[in-house]
Amino acid sequence: MNQNLFAALRAAFPQDLDAVAIETDNGLNYSWRDLDRATAMMANLLASLGMPAGSRVAVQVEKSVEAAMLYLATLRAGYVFLPLNTAYQSAEMAYFIGNAEPAVVVCSSKNFGWVSKLAFKAGTAHVFTLDDDRTGSLLERAAHCSDQHTVAQSQASDLAAILYTSGTTGRSKGAMLSHGNMLSNAQVLQTYWGWRAPKQGGDVLIHALPIFHVHGLFVALHGALINGSKMIWLSKFDPKKVLEVMPRATVFMGVPTLYVRLLAEPGLSKDVVRNMRLFVAGSAPLLTETFNEWQARTGHTILERYGMSETVMLTSNPYDPKQGERRGGTVGFPLPGVKLRVQGDDGKALPVGEIGGIQVQGPNVFAGYWRMPEKTKEEFTADGYFKTGDVGKIDERGYVVIVGRSKDLIISGGYNVYPAEIEGYINELPEVAESALVGVPHPDFGEVGVAVVVCKPGKTISPEAVVASLKSRLANFKIPKKCFVVADLPRNTMGKVQKNLLRDQHKTLFA
Repeated sequence: MNQNLFAALRAAFPQDLDAVAIETDNGLNYSWRDLDRATAMMANLLASLGMPAGSRVAVQVEKSVEAAMLYLATLRAGYVFLPLNTAYQSAEMAYFIGNAEPAVVVCSSKNFGWVSKLAFKAGTAHVFTLDDDRTGSLLERAAHCSDQHTVAQSQASDLAAILYTSGTTGRSKGAMLSHGNMLSNAQVLQTYWGWRAPKQGGDVLIHALPIFHVHGLFVALHGALINGSKMIWLSKFDPKKVLEVMPRATVFMGVPTLYVRLLAEPGLSKDVVRNMRLFVAGSAPLLTETFNEWQARTGHTILERYGMSETVMLTSNPYDPKQGERRGGTVGFPLPGVKLRVQGDDGKALPVGEIGGIQVQGPNVFAGYWRMPEKTKEEFTADGYFKTGDVGKIDERGYVVIVGRSKDLIISGGYNVYPAEIEGYINELPEVAESALVGVPHPDFGEVGVAVVVCKPGKTISPEAVVASLKSRLANFKIPKKCFVVADLPRNTMGKVQKNLLRDQHKTLFA
């Protein structure tokens, strides 16, 4: 049996191939037949290049339906897809291309000059262009190929994609995901999140996320395709546009920042969300305030979940109320098939409510890092669990709570300080919109916390007032030694706060 992920997605296409599969924000409609034919033509183009099995196709282009088709065509032809963030500049691209040695690189026309130089220098044989207005050499070449293609045979363990992790600690690592990793996850989420089949009135997904990342490329795209569900495709997130299309949709997936921006729109109302079934949040922590405000404004409870580039999705708050409530500040339960445990530094399992390192095992967990056997070995336990690098706990009802990244842990005077705990207290202050706590070197304590705070629009608070409010509530070793009030926090494209930049900025404060 062919275990190629594309074969499973194609098998889920509805019987009526002329129905609309994707509707775009610039007025285009793509049918399921269009998806089938276009991915066949692109797969035939890739196959015509005579590349060996397992060749990598590296792609750094703006979001478009054609870019999503290229991803599907790469799977279909049996090659390995390598999505690259559009924000990456030449030094980063040189590293990824040098490390992955792709046989094909696809970039935007405007970047062809410098990207092709890097690619040819690294030994890449083919560089194509693809733009978000349906132009570029890739489409010109694919137009001459047949629209019939037999899906390449793949095993579940065959490599399907390499995702480079953000590299906040040292060099970026390429997480190797197989056809089986991603298919198992898509199938589990289809059931767990109650996706409705087209015959039952059918779900419609608003796709407003980038497609170089797990959330937009795998969770959202696979979710709609494996269910034969229509997508309303937005080239970028625009809160007004999202609200305009929402009455025709049922599912929305976003990072917390997107929910904050939607809440700032006066047009967000219970009437606008009347047909919505599910709001999913992930990729960064959702503030309890956002969770509560969304519930009050829309009558919907956001479903928060937890995943990683190395594992796709790991846990989720329940969709079905019979399985429990959706609890703000938690990421729910381990998904069916996923084993999750919390361990101490001594490698022993910790009791309920104790904070430690989160480790996971399951059919969705990757095989390792591309060309880094030592790093791979280091990140897995002797009994086969992956050490996520996240710190958290399991509460008395079985809900998983993420407290932070192990690299964000601050050890001050021998005591462990978990930034998420302190940030939680700071964020409760009425003047504060959000905060970040980072550890910096200190001659006496080894490390101390520095708080960086953003105020709500029209509000102000002094650094001294922030620290004073904490002193009445927390042990002295947890109190930040310095506090700064700033206009905003540095973030990556998925909305995660870049604490490494804050650490760098303040590392000499106590030197």
